[in-house]
Amino acid sequence: MRKEIALVLGGLVVSSLLPAQGLKSGAGVADISPTVFPFQLRSGKSELINDPLHVRSIALENGEGRVLITLVDAIGVGREMTDEAKQKVAEKTGWKPEEMLIAGTHTHTAPKGGDTSPGRIAYEKTRREGLVEAMLKAVESLEPAKVGFASDEEASEVRNRRWYFEEGSKATLNPLGGYDKVRTNGGGLGIVKPAGPIDPEVCIVDIRNRKGRPLGLIANYALHYVGGLPKMKDEKGREIGVASADYFGEFSRIMPYRVGGSKPPENFVAMMTNGASGDINNLTFNIKRAPRAPFEQIQIVASKTADAAWRAVKKIEKYEESPTIATRQREVQLRYRTPTEAEVEKALKLLELTSKERNAIHSRTTSVATNTVAYASPEKERTEGVLIQAIRIGDQAIVSMPFEVLVEIGLEIKEKSPFPHTFLIELANGGYGYLPPPNQHKLGGYETWLGTSRFEENSSDLLIRELLEMLDELKKE
Repeated sequence: MRKEIALVLGGLVVSSLLPAQGLKSGAGVADISPTVFPFQLRSGKSELINDPLHVRSIALENGEGRVLITLVDAIGVGREMTDEAKQKVAEKTGWKPEEMLIAGTHTHTAPKGGDTSPGRIAYEKTRREGLVEAMLKAVESLEPAKVGFASDEEASEVRNRRWYFEEGSKATLNPLGGYDKVRTNGGGLGIVKPAGPIDPEVCIVDIRNRKGRPLGLIANYALHYVGGLPKMKDEKGREIGVASADYFGEFSRIMPYRVGGSKPPENFVAMMTNGASGDINNLTFNIKRAPRAPFEQIQIVASKTADAAWRAVKKIEKYEESPTIATRQREVQLRYRTPTEAEVEKALKLLELTSKERNAIHSRTTSVATNTVAYASPEKERTEGVLIQAIRIGDQAIVSMPFEVLVEIGLEIKEKSPFPHTFLIELANGGYGYLPPPNQHKLGGYETWLGTSRFEENSSDLLIRELLEMLDELKKE
């Protein structure tokens, strides 16, 4: 509430306006569905959109403490694109780039941008402009607010996709012709047990105005995209893929009804961020699931996570009107992996084979062998800086990494965090492939192959240490 103090000095009235105290929050949305056709999907060219794609952004401010969290319906976000958007928003608002987090949802059915076709060129412009638009809307709509934190669980839809197989199983043959100890998504034949845990927690940050009207909700769940959208036929009878925001977009669509019933609150923005889910997906391996209609499994997962978010909201006993808002950001130099001489020799021999012969060994033999030779080159850069962030919103901590992070890393950060509520947002402020912990590197599998995973095996330990140091700093704010 603004308070006006008037001082009368010799007939002169001097007015001093004190700034409003406590938390302010705002939310913004931009529709980034493609408008130029055909656009490009991972599955090829398409003109079909199942559901709209968006950028969603939520701003929080208390005094000098600020944070702007933005989520893009995209498989990931590049460092160049996020840096550019942050700089543009900083120039218009005065907010610092290091106070801004931008992440992709990791939907695999979002259009691709780029500069190689009219559809890609147009979509690149659409998503870049939409990113800045949503962020500016969030900052411009700040109003007095309060915030609460809680979590619930939804364990029935998360499964670790890395599996031990029976010893000597051909299922664990790797691209260089050797055998791993685990395989990703290997089907049911010969599987023994999962090679890692799951994280069923649905975490939420619930933001309301001072009268209790919902303004925004940030959710977090450690689950890959769901997918399963079948190819459809266009007017010429050709099978093409369909654009979709996956369960992340469907969660955002139905969450207003969870918090508002039949009258969802106007201008309320809900977002589902992707947690540490590099090895977590929604497929079934050792159980039989009934067939699904198109888009049904996405709706099931969205509905269940929205239910869990609603249960979490109901647990909140107190909303904070003046929480500490603080951020930390570090650019950490990570070392790229260096293949052994034996690995390089093996890769060179494989590349002498025909494409057909390499594919007979493994569908990824060509790419992994090529990466092995490239990473051994003296011209290959040896390090790269990656951005990590730690955010404090009262008793809630949020950390970010620009990777598809394996679940054990997120669980370790939650366990060791000095805050009572903590979650990790992956694929934030860039994208650098998978980040397995050292023990998973030793097991092999898709997430550890060179190219899929780029940096040395201890990289996750280095980043965890840095993030925990940042959280300790924030705890003292």
